[in-house]
Amino acid sequence: MRKAALLYNPDSGGSHNRRQSQLDTALAVLREAGVEAHLVLTHSRAHAEKKARQAVLAGCDTIFACGGDGTVHNIIQVLANTRVALAILPMGTANALAHDLGLPMNVAAAAKVSLSATPRRVALGHVQYLDFNGNPGTRYFVIAAGVGVDAHLFYKLVPEIKRSWGMVAYYVRAWHLWFTYAMTRFQVEYTETGSDHPQRADLTELLGVRIRHFGGVLQHLAPGASLDRSDVRLILCRTGSRLAYLSYVTRALLRGHWTIPGIDLAHTSKAICQYLPPTANASTQTQPRIYVEADGELLGTLPAEITVVPDTLTLLSPSQ
Repeated sequence: MRKAALLYNPDSGGSHNRRQSQLDTALAVLREAGVEAHLVLTHSRAHAEKKARQAVLAGCDTIFACGGDGTVHNIIQVLANTRVALAILPMGTANALAHDLGLPMNVAAAAKVSLSATPRRVALGHVQYLDFNGNPGTRYFVIAAGVGVDAHLFYKLVPEIKRSWGMVAYYVRAWHLWFTYAMTRFQVEYTETGSDHPQRADLTELLGVRIRHFGGVLQHLAPGASLDRSDVRLILCRTGSRLAYLSYVTRALLRGHWTIPGIDLAHTSKAICQYLPPTANASTQTQPRIYVEADGELLGTLPAEITVVPDTLTLLSPSQ
């Protein structure tokens, strides 16, 4: 590491003074090691991507995502298919990717670890969808992409609610929305890794997961997922039973292995999600919209295609 930019959104929440102090300490750690490091402020998704591109053009060999998984998501759109490395200073709420990589949650310690980290080339997930103006859109993802229930919650729970209400009220609101969601169905077609036979299913929720460890109490949400693989671990929810959903989450919390009827796992490198064909009494115009998210960022609606692009991103991962 010779030259690094630390991208940080000062409006992302939390104590500004405490975060600034953490960043100052991280900068000192890097500079003492001879790295030309500087802090770059960002104010939106588009601004973060613009600043990341400018840093790459300025010769930075490393870009630090100083924030949570949303910050990581923005930066990988720029670093995909380059040799510029992504490093992480975990300053978000969940920090799922940082947990999966085994990074310390202390910002200064994470900066120090990055100096001896091993560059690791990984595949990225890729999702195609329709944006809210009906235009085709594409995004890379590194943690997970979702269609259905979870994306609907992201649609209803705008970021301003979390910032103004706090996390407790945010989760209460999410719990209420989850219990009132209509469990609208859509169709997915996929071929399991190692098979030549396409499969089709009607689902209420699909998650395509790339990481094995989400951190916190909910760690192993999708057993078998890994950044070292060139596919995604699908969680296929064929059921509309809220009890089945709760049972699956409970299984993940307890790291259990029991079967949940209506919820299956599969590996695939491609999943195509579409609205169900219209019935004689309905049309696609009258169907409820089904939303798509990636790395916790609301993207748009169906139809959507989830794939995996091998050898796409360089991550700085702690040496094992």
